[in-house]
Amino acid sequence: MPTRQDAPTQHTPPTPRRKPKPEVTTIGNRPLSPQTLMMGYGYDPALSEGALKPPVFLTSTFAFESAAAGKRHFEGITGKRPGGAEGLVYSRFNGPNQEILEDRLSIWDGADDALCFSSGMTAICVLMLAYCSAGDVIVHSGPLYAASEGFVARTLSRFGVTYLDFPAGASREDLEAVLAQAKDMAASQGGKVAMIYLESPANPTNALVDIEAVRDARNAVLAANVPIAIDNTFLGPLWQRPLDHGADIVVYSLTKYVGGHSDLVAGSIAGAKQWIDPVRMLRNTMGGIADPNTAWMLLRSLETVELRMTRAGENAAKVCAFLKDHPKVEGLGYLGMIADARQQDIFRRHCSGAGSTFSVFIKGGEAESFRFLDSLKIAKLAVSLGGTETLASHPAAMTHLSVPDERKTKLGITDNLVRVSIGIEDADDLIADFDQALMAV
Repeated sequence: MPTRQDAPTQHTPPTPRRKPKPEVTTIGNRPLSPQTLMMGYGYDPALSEGALKPPVFLTSTFAFESAAAGKRHFEGITGKRPGGAEGLVYSRFNGPNQEILEDRLSIWDGADDALCFSSGMTAICVLMLAYCSAGDVIVHSGPLYAASEGFVARTLSRFGVTYLDFPAGASREDLEAVLAQAKDMAASQGGKVAMIYLESPANPTNALVDIEAVRDARNAVLAANVPIAIDNTFLGPLWQRPLDHGADIVVYSLTKYVGGHSDLVAGSIAGAKQWIDPVRMLRNTMGGIADPNTAWMLLRSLETVELRMTRAGENAAKVCAFLKDHPKVEGLGYLGMIADARQQDIFRRHCSGAGSTFSVFIKGGEAESFRFLDSLKIAKLAVSLGGTETLASHPAAMTHLSVPDERKTKLGITDNLVRVSIGIEDADDLIADFDQALMAV
């Protein structure tokens, strides 16, 4: 039998192309669900030596089939021709693992396009930089993740970008007033309202933003060409689809539920091509694309994201039912137990599940919260969320430490707030762990 080296010279080995044939997205008249499409969308084993799963393509550059093809690709990369590169060019721009990942991410949110990044904060920073110029104003909800808020308030401000913020549950009337103020502010600075940036549920309070009201206020006061972007990390991609409710761009820390195993860091954005293309152009220049191995790991994780999030959500409901009446617990910030009528209404319209990340308000202050955290045996004392294991942290002293005390008080980030992300362990074991830790308070 001839070896590979003895094969006829006219033989062309399979190439790692990612879209060799039309994708199967329906069976008869039935559209396939995201859960099914995660198993193979965007990849044909026949073009990668029959490998059932995509290989990890560790290469910095890609060979062009012709000089003319190389010119076409760079016309797309540089923006001289709309539509982007028609093929693989250079690993700062694109790669097989990253493009397959981006195709599958776009499916979950019903988006035209998606981009992956080396972290969630890289995604947020490149997104904002792509849309902001000196004199512009960003309008954002509050609270935001501390690094997001800090980038707007401290970094973008160095380049002449200002901001206005509003509380997460603001009504349409209040939103219109804030946007009108932002419009006047931008005009006085010779700029524009560059973006409305939301985080819903908010980190760490779980406060919800009315995306539909934001869209309606934007359309009434500004124009439809002002993008609405939203960090959907706490509920996405399973329990909330913001693009269906008026958002233009959805942002993720893929480190969290999508990655789901606390073993990688990555981020993404998704939306219509008109919103994604300017960000792609800046990413091409700055870099920040996820590396091939991380993209491959995320493809693995996307196959089980529904199963993991469903189990974690079920566990969270059981744990919160126990915590609700515990004598050492002052209150819960859990979407399955919302008391406020306004927040209930937003939840009913926007969300399909309560998630598995919530706030526990311990009776007392920092000392009591620390005693609780230090007494946990199953739950790990660590920041982040959305992993297979249960995590607990103290936002005021950890993730939001850099937020000024006055601002933390205004946003409800108190010394007795503990953020919990429930994992996929046995729910009764978790309840026993929380009970014994609370008894130590």
